[in-house]
Amino acid sequence: MALFHPQMKILIVDDFNTMRRIVKTLMKQLGYDNFVEAENGLSAYETLKAHADTTLVISDLAMPHMTGLDFLKTVRSEEQFRLLPFLLVTSESEKEDIEKAFKIGVSGCIVKPFTALNLKEKLERIEASYSEKTKKVS
Repeated sequence: MALFHPQMKILIVDDFNTMRRIVKTLMKQLGYDNFVEAENGLSAYETLKAHADTTLVISDLAMPHMTGLDFLKTVRSEEQFRLLPFLLVTSESEKEDIEKAFKIGVSGCIVKPFTALNLKEKLERIEASYSEKTKKVS
């Protein structure tokens, strides 16, 4: 079975409900429909621990209480989430943070605004990269 399948659980993290709804709508267009949500990195971390079967995190970078970058650091520090695919949603102006995110181990970044096709392409790259990483670990 592929890593990304229609029933997989996706954690969507953004401080704006409208943006979470947009991401869900785009993911539904791609055939996914199992979501959990959080409005910042702190609540996202608690949600992730409560839903350890999460297969993918899609998180905004700029959020109050705990940024997407800090959430990524926290996720990567946990052994069980070390390889969890993590897509960071950014704005064009956050290039320095994007570089930091790749050093920490983000799986991919996507710049707002984006389409379902952009999202699909990113997910395909993440899935291919994940397959390579897990082969090296095995």
